[in-house]
Amino acid sequence: MNTAQQSEMHGHGTSSPILTRNVETVTELEAAARGRRTTSERVSDSIAEMAGTAQFAWLHVIWFAAWIVWNSGLFPGWRPIDPFPFSFLTLVVSLEAIFLSIFVLISQNDLTRQSERRAQLDLQINLLAEQESSKTVALLERIAQHLHVSVPDDSAEGELAAPTDIGDVVSTLERARPIKSPRISKASEGSTGK
Repeated sequence: MNTAQQSEMHGHGTSSPILTRNVETVTELEAAARGRRTTSERVSDSIAEMAGTAQFAWLHVIWFAAWIVWNSGLFPGWRPIDPFPFSFLTLVVSLEAIFLSIFVLISQNDLTRQSERRAQLDLQINLLAEQESSKTVALLERIAQHLHVSVPDDSAEGELAAPTDIGDVVSTLERARPIKSPRISKASEGSTGK
């Protein structure tokens, strides 16, 4: 066995054609999703990405420090344009915070939609894989019967060969989860229990 074959067996080297095709498909889907974004979503993503950097934070530190030094009146000849308590700076920073929050929320909404699409895709693929597994188990049981192969009796085999009722799975999960009730603090219990 040559080195290339050995490296492929151990996960190194070139990718398998199936893996390459899957990666290309996912890449195309992601590119199509990015292409469907509106202009405002693209602008919001760019601004949110820029605002989430250390450079953006340092730029603000330098800007605030320069603004405060300029307007503190400590240096003769520098006429303050926004004397203490820096009302104009407060206005500008407040407006910037409002717009940055809006851009971040728009970007987060886009990420939420992407996550929901991916979760829906995962669910559909998992359902398809479950259906394929059930059919495979049923087919193997029929092959074993046809070839008169004795298979140890296992009650789980019949369940695995049967299609899964998704509604039943959901209701079983809901019954298994404990119902969370709002927590009441000890102090409020003591004050209401008099």
